[in-house]
Amino acid sequence: MNTAFAAALLDPDAAIPADVTGPEGGPAPRRYGVYRNNVVVGLMDALRSSFPSVLAIMGEENFARAARNFVACHPPRSAMMQCYGEEFADFLDGFAPLRSAPYLGDVARVERACIDAFHAADVACLSTEELAGLAPGQTMALRLVPHPATVLVRSDFAIADLFGWRHGRPQGGTDVHRPQAMMVTRPLLQVEVHPLTPDQHAFLNMLVSGNAFGEAAGAVLAGNAQFDLAGTFALALKAGLFLPLQVERQGE
Repeated sequence: MNTAFAAALLDPDAAIPADVTGPEGGPAPRRYGVYRNNVVVGLMDALRSSFPSVLAIMGEENFARAARNFVACHPPRSAMMQCYGEEFADFLDGFAPLRSAPYLGDVARVERACIDAFHAADVACLSTEELAGLAPGQTMALRLVPHPATVLVRSDFAIADLFGWRHGRPQGGTDVHRPQAMMVTRPLLQVEVHPLTPDQHAFLNMLVSGNAFGEAAGAVLAGNAQFDLAGTFALALKAGLFLPLQVERQGE
């Protein structure tokens, strides 16, 4: 497929490539138009499947408008359709007609994280049994390695509530300006999504970033002495947030 043929597929204003001809050698705009439409519709359907929460929030008409603009600017870079839409969150952030809905990009990031988690490497998770024999000092010195399926997303908006719109709009509406965070993991075969408080996200994000357990705990407890450290860490272990202890970080 030559460059002109491919580029014109996603641009409805582009001229039909000159080398697209019919059986008798003449121009074939209708043939190309059908093919162009099938390609665009297929890519838009891929976005609908990947971002059901964004679709539910925006509604079909507005989502279709945004998706069509995205498709025109972002041709597929891989034959694997699960990869398509990696830039969709950033696109939503910068799409002028959506300036009144700045939370959409972060919701899309959570949805993209679910796809990435589903296709991440299938490896073991850290278990509570591995930690049972550690002395307190050893626990405080732990530097844990995030599981390949681990993604943490923090937002200035209510992304956990908005993500839930894929299951139906709440009757009482949503306070979109309430900061929330989410944890996406895949401990076994099923992707798990857990809402987090800002303090929970801060603690787990420090661990995922390579800080020692004691450093992360001290930083969060300094700002909130009532923080449920044990409960948050137990949630992370159950969700499969980390790799087993014998796995070392790259470069260490």
